[in-house]
Amino acid sequence: MTQAVPKLLTFDDFITKYGDNERYELIDGELIDMEPTGPHEEVSAFILRKVNVEIDRLSLDWFTPTRCLIKPLGTTTAFRPDVVVLDKAALKNELLWQDEPVITLGTSVKLVVEVVSTNWQNDYARKVEDYSAIGIPEYWIVDYLGLGGRDYIGNPKQPTVSIYQLSSDGNRYQKPAQFRGSERIISPTFQELQLTAAQIFATY
Repeated sequence: MTQAVPKLLTFDDFITKYGDNERYELIDGELIDMEPTGPHEEVSAFILRKVNVEIDRLSLDWFTPTRCLIKPLGTTTAFRPDVVVLDKAALKNELLWQDEPVITLGTSVKLVVEVVSTNWQNDYARKVEDYSAIGIPEYWIVDYLGLGGRDYIGNPKQPTVSIYQLSSDGNRYQKPAQFRGSERIISPTFQELQLTAAQIFATY
């Protein structure tokens, strides 16, 4: 007995069928169900609110779109980050932005945040690789349930915020800084942000 191989989607197919559906993203042509839960959305919303307060306080020409895809050029991949901070001035260089909320250049992005779901491997492996490759300067993985593998968050596993920053040559992420409990999160992008890991984890 044979099983049918799922048909891979093109990027255009994905946009047409699932572009407005926040449940799905695309990796190498494969439709990925991000399996969001209520607590996941609570954590995402809390971080979004804190980041927006800081953008407003500093009068930055940045914003956090309610819907946005990040598409590495030349791929059939489209990530849908939980929180993304965009530089409004840089959008003039984006090829797709005027027609679709799609980002292809790391220079347009100040910060990406992924809140971990059960498919945590994508956040810790694939997205680390692709976000660094397109030059996104800062990437948070917010693992509020401590789901990630021990190689990523240690043993015993516990809720952890991992912050990845591009190396000086801009080609890869350095070893992440990790924050737990009452430790204040140190963000290269928002250096005055007053936020602890415990505050994030207490939101759900």
